[in-house]
Amino acid sequence: MLVCDQVTKRYGNQPRKAVDTLNFSIAAGQIFGFLGPNGAGKSTTIKMLTGLLKPDSGSISFMGYSLHSDPLAYKRLIGYVPDEPLFYERMSGYEHLSFIADLYGVGSAERKQRIDELGERLLLKHALNDEISSYSHGMKQKLSIISALLPSPKLLILDEPMVGLDPKAAFILKTLLGEFAESGNTVFFSTHVLEVAQQLCSRLGIIKEGRLLYNGTLQELQSRTQELDATLESLFLELTESEG
Repeated sequence: MLVCDQVTKRYGNQPRKAVDTLNFSIAAGQIFGFLGPNGAGKSTTIKMLTGLLKPDSGSISFMGYSLHSDPLAYKRLIGYVPDEPLFYERMSGYEHLSFIADLYGVGSAERKQRIDELGERLLLKHALNDEISSYSHGMKQKLSIISALLPSPKLLILDEPMVGLDPKAAFILKTLLGEFAESGNTVFFSTHVLEVAQQLCSRLGIIKEGRLLYNGTLQELQSRTQELDATLESLFLELTESEG
Protein backbone atom coordinates (compact mmCIF):
# COMPACT_ATOMS: atom_id res chain seq x y z
CA MET A 1 0.00 0.00 0.00
CA LEU A 2 1.18 3.51 -0.88
CA VAL A 3 0.54 5.89 2.03
CA CYS A 4 0.86 9.67 1.89
CA ASP A 5 0.36 11.11 5.39
CA GLN A 6 0.01 14.86 6.07
CA VAL A 7 2.47 15.74 3.29
CA THR A 8 3.11 19.45 2.84
CA LYS A 9 5.41 21.41 0.52
CA ARG A 10 5.96 25.16 0.09
CA TYR A 11 8.36 26.72 -2.41
CA GLY A 12 10.49 29.48 -0.88
CA ASN A 13 8.44 32.33 0.55
CA GLN A 14 5.37 31.69 -1.57
CA PRO A 15 2.20 32.60 0.39
CA ARG A 16 0.36 29.45 -0.70
CA LYS A 17 1.60 25.92 -0.11
CA ALA A 18 2.16 23.95 -3.30
CA VAL A 19 0.86 20.85 -1.49
CA ASP A 20 -1.10 21.22 1.74
CA THR A 21 -1.49 18.35 4.26
CA LEU A 22 -2.07 15.72 1.58
CA ASN A 23 -3.51 12.42 2.81
CA PHE A 24 -4.36 9.29 0.83
CA SER A 25 -3.63 5.57 0.68
CA ILE A 26 -3.70 3.32 -2.40
CA ALA A 27 -3.98 -0.45 -2.08
CA ALA A 28 -2.34 -3.11 -4.22
CA GLY A 29 -4.26 -3.76 -7.42
CA GLN A 30 -5.60 -0.20 -7.68
CA ILE A 31 -5.13 2.36 -10.44
CA PHE A 32 -5.29 5.82 -8.87
CA GLY A 33 -5.92 8.77 -11.16
CA PHE A 34 -4.59 12.08 -9.82
CA LEU A 35 -6.48 14.98 -11.38
CA GLY A 36 -6.40 18.73 -11.05
CA PRO A 37 -6.11 22.04 -12.92
CA ASN A 38 -2.72 23.37 -13.99
CA GLY A 39 -0.73 24.47 -10.96
CA ALA A 40 -2.82 22.40 -8.56
CA GLY A 41 0.17 20.51 -7.11
CA LYS A 42 0.11 17.30 -9.16
CA SER A 43 3.71 17.36 -10.38
CA THR A 44 4.99 18.51 -6.99
CA THR A 45 3.21 15.57 -5.38
CA ILE A 46 4.68 13.15 -7.91
CA LYS A 47 8.19 14.53 -7.39
CA MET A 48 7.79 13.94 -3.65
CA LEU A 49 6.43 10.41 -4.18
CA THR A 50 9.52 9.58 -6.26
CA GLY A 51 12.00 11.22 -3.89
CA LEU A 52 12.97 14.02 -6.27
CA LEU A 53 11.61 16.58 -3.80
CA LYS A 54 11.64 16.40 -0.02
CA PRO A 55 8.39 17.28 1.79
CA ASP A 56 8.51 20.06 4.37
CA SER A 57 6.50 17.80 6.66
CA GLY A 58 4.57 14.54 6.59
CA SER A 59 5.60 11.04 5.52
CA ILE A 60 5.45 8.78 2.46
CA SER A 61 5.75 4.99 2.53
CA PHE A 62 5.13 2.00 0.28
CA MET A 63 4.79 -1.61 1.38
CA GLY A 64 6.05 -0.55 4.81
CA TYR A 65 9.22 1.14 3.50
CA SER A 66 9.58 4.80 4.43
CA LEU A 67 10.87 7.14 1.74
CA HIS A 68 12.52 9.19 4.51
CA SER A 69 14.24 6.47 6.56
CA ASP A 70 14.75 3.73 3.93
CA PRO A 71 14.86 5.52 0.56
CA LEU A 72 16.79 2.88 -1.39
CA ALA A 73 14.41 0.05 -0.41
CA TYR A 74 11.45 2.31 -1.28
CA LYS A 75 12.88 3.37 -4.66
CA ARG A 76 13.74 -0.18 -5.69
CA LEU A 77 10.01 -0.93 -5.63
CA ILE A 78 8.91 1.89 -7.93
CA GLY A 79 9.02 2.71 -11.63
CA TYR A 80 8.67 6.34 -12.73
CA VAL A 81 7.59 7.94 -16.01
CA PRO A 82 8.18 11.74 -15.83
CA ASP A 83 6.20 14.31 -17.76
CA GLU A 84 9.27 15.16 -19.85
CA PRO A 85 11.48 12.14 -20.63
CA LEU A 86 15.21 12.97 -20.51
CA PHE A 87 18.01 10.66 -21.68
CA TYR A 88 21.68 10.51 -22.56
CA GLU A 89 20.89 11.11 -26.21
CA ARG A 90 24.09 9.58 -27.61
CA MET A 91 23.12 6.21 -26.13
CA SER A 92 21.03 3.78 -28.09
CA GLY A 93 17.68 2.76 -26.65
CA TYR A 94 19.11 -0.67 -25.80
CA GLU A 95 22.14 0.86 -24.04
CA HIS A 96 19.83 3.03 -21.95
CA LEU A 97 17.71 0.05 -20.95
CA SER A 98 20.82 -1.98 -20.08
CA PHE A 99 21.92 0.93 -17.88
CA ILE A 100 18.55 0.86 -16.08
CA ALA A 101 18.81 -2.93 -15.70
CA ASP A 102 22.28 -2.51 -14.15
CA LEU A 103 20.95 0.04 -11.65
CA TYR A 104 18.20 -2.32 -10.52
CA GLY A 105 20.36 -5.48 -10.60
CA VAL A 106 18.34 -7.20 -13.34
CA GLY A 107 20.24 -10.26 -14.60
CA SER A 108 21.30 -10.62 -18.24
CA ALA A 109 18.79 -13.33 -19.20
CA GLU A 110 15.85 -11.57 -17.53
CA ARG A 111 16.75 -8.17 -18.96
CA LYS A 112 16.93 -9.50 -22.51
CA GLN A 113 13.54 -11.16 -22.12
CA ARG A 114 11.98 -8.06 -20.57
CA ILE A 115 13.49 -5.65 -23.11
CA ASP A 116 12.40 -7.83 -26.04
CA GLU A 117 8.91 -8.29 -24.63
CA LEU A 118 8.31 -4.65 -23.69
CA GLY A 119 9.96 -3.34 -26.86
CA GLU A 120 7.63 -5.47 -28.94
CA ARG A 121 4.53 -4.58 -26.91
CA LEU A 122 5.23 -0.85 -27.21
CA LEU A 123 6.24 -1.04 -30.88
CA LEU A 124 9.79 0.19 -30.26
CA LYS A 125 11.86 -2.98 -30.67
CA HIS A 126 12.88 -2.04 -34.21
CA ALA A 127 14.51 1.20 -32.99
CA LEU A 128 16.29 0.05 -29.83
CA ASN A 129 19.67 -0.06 -31.56
CA ASP A 130 19.28 3.52 -32.82
CA GLU A 131 20.61 6.59 -31.01
CA ILE A 132 17.99 8.16 -28.76
CA SER A 133 18.78 11.52 -30.41
CA SER A 134 17.00 10.18 -33.52
CA TYR A 135 13.79 9.37 -31.61
CA SER A 136 10.59 11.37 -31.90
CA HIS A 137 8.91 12.60 -28.71
CA GLY A 138 6.48 9.68 -28.83
CA MET A 139 9.33 7.18 -29.16
CA LYS A 140 11.09 8.74 -26.17
CA GLN A 141 7.86 8.43 -24.20
CA LYS A 142 7.69 4.73 -25.08
CA LEU A 143 11.32 4.28 -24.00
CA SER A 144 10.54 5.98 -20.71
CA ILE A 145 7.61 3.60 -20.12
CA ILE A 146 9.76 0.56 -20.95
CA SER A 147 12.45 1.85 -18.57
CA ALA A 148 9.91 2.12 -15.75
CA LEU A 149 8.48 -1.36 -16.33
CA LEU A 150 11.79 -3.14 -17.00
CA PRO A 151 12.74 -3.93 -13.37
CA SER A 152 9.23 -5.28 -12.60
CA PRO A 153 8.31 -2.65 -10.00
CA LYS A 154 5.47 -2.97 -7.52
CA LEU A 155 4.44 0.69 -7.86
CA LEU A 156 4.27 2.60 -11.13
CA ILE A 157 4.17 6.42 -10.94
CA LEU A 158 3.39 8.26 -14.17
CA ASP A 159 3.10 11.99 -14.86
CA GLU A 160 0.92 12.64 -17.94
CA PRO A 161 1.96 9.35 -19.61
CA MET A 162 -0.33 9.73 -22.65
CA VAL A 163 1.32 12.92 -23.90
CA GLY A 164 3.06 12.32 -27.21
CA LEU A 165 1.61 8.85 -27.77
CA ASP A 166 -0.39 8.07 -30.87
CA PRO A 167 -3.81 6.40 -30.39
CA LYS A 168 -2.45 2.88 -30.86
CA ALA A 169 0.38 3.38 -28.35
CA ALA A 170 -2.05 5.00 -25.89
CA PHE A 171 -4.33 1.96 -26.16
CA ILE A 172 -1.36 -0.37 -25.58
CA LEU A 173 -0.31 1.63 -22.50
CA LYS A 174 -3.83 1.46 -21.04
CA THR A 175 -3.78 -2.31 -21.58
CA LEU A 176 -0.38 -2.61 -19.89
CA LEU A 177 -1.52 -0.55 -16.89
CA GLY A 178 -4.61 -2.73 -16.51
CA GLU A 179 -2.49 -5.90 -16.62
CA PHE A 180 0.01 -4.40 -14.18
CA ALA A 181 -2.72 -3.64 -11.62
CA GLU A 182 -4.45 -7.00 -12.13
CA SER A 183 -1.16 -8.65 -11.15
CA GLY A 184 -1.46 -7.08 -7.69
CA ASN A 185 0.64 -3.98 -8.32
CA THR A 186 -0.23 -0.31 -7.79
CA VAL A 187 -0.53 2.51 -10.35
CA PHE A 188 -0.48 6.24 -9.55
CA PHE A 189 -0.78 8.57 -12.51
CA SER A 190 -1.73 12.14 -13.28
CA THR A 191 -3.57 13.06 -16.43
CA HIS A 192 -5.60 15.82 -18.05
CA VAL A 193 -7.34 13.25 -20.26
CA LEU A 194 -10.41 12.68 -18.12
CA GLU A 195 -11.90 10.09 -20.47
CA VAL A 196 -8.84 7.89 -19.81
CA ALA A 197 -9.17 8.37 -16.06
CA GLN A 198 -12.87 7.48 -16.17
CA GLN A 199 -12.20 4.37 -18.23
CA LEU A 200 -9.13 3.11 -16.40
CA CYS A 201 -9.06 4.20 -12.76
CA SER A 202 -10.44 2.30 -9.80
CA ARG A 203 -9.98 5.38 -7.58
CA LEU A 204 -9.61 9.10 -8.19
CA GLY A 205 -7.99 11.98 -6.36
CA ILE A 206 -8.88 15.55 -7.31
CA ILE A 207 -6.53 18.31 -6.13
CA LYS A 208 -6.84 22.08 -6.35
CA GLU A 209 -4.46 24.72 -4.97
CA GLY A 210 -2.52 22.03 -3.14
CA ARG A 211 -5.47 20.55 -1.25
CA LEU A 212 -7.18 17.24 -1.99
CA LEU A 213 -10.84 17.97 -2.74
CA TYR A 214 -11.90 14.38 -3.38
CA ASN A 215 -10.57 10.85 -2.90
CA GLY A 216 -12.74 7.91 -3.91
CA THR A 217 -14.40 6.14 -6.81
CA LEU A 218 -16.30 7.75 -9.68
CA GLN A 219 -19.47 6.03 -8.49
CA GLU A 220 -19.05 7.53 -5.01
CA LEU A 221 -18.56 10.98 -6.54
CA GLN A 222 -21.67 10.55 -8.68
CA SER A 223 -23.67 9.50 -5.59
CA ARG A 224 -22.33 12.42 -3.56
CA THR A 225 -23.44 14.91 -6.19
CA GLN A 226 -26.67 12.97 -6.94
CA GLU A 227 -25.66 12.92 -10.62
CA LEU A 228 -25.58 9.17 -11.21
CA ASP A 229 -25.08 9.41 -14.98
CA ALA A 230 -22.65 12.32 -14.94
CA THR A 231 -19.29 12.00 -16.69
CA LEU A 232 -16.04 12.51 -14.82
CA GLU A 233 -15.41 15.60 -16.95
CA SER A 234 -18.61 17.33 -15.82
CA LEU A 235 -18.10 16.33 -12.18
CA PHE A 236 -14.48 17.46 -12.24
CA LEU A 237 -15.42 20.87 -13.66
CA GLU A 238 -18.24 21.27 -11.18
CA LEU A 239 -16.07 20.35 -8.21
CA THR A 240 -12.99 22.40 -9.10
CA GLU A 241 -14.98 25.49 -10.08
CA SER A 242 -17.27 25.44 -7.04
CA GLU A 243 -14.53 25.00 -4.42
CA GLY A 244 -12.92 28.21 -3.28
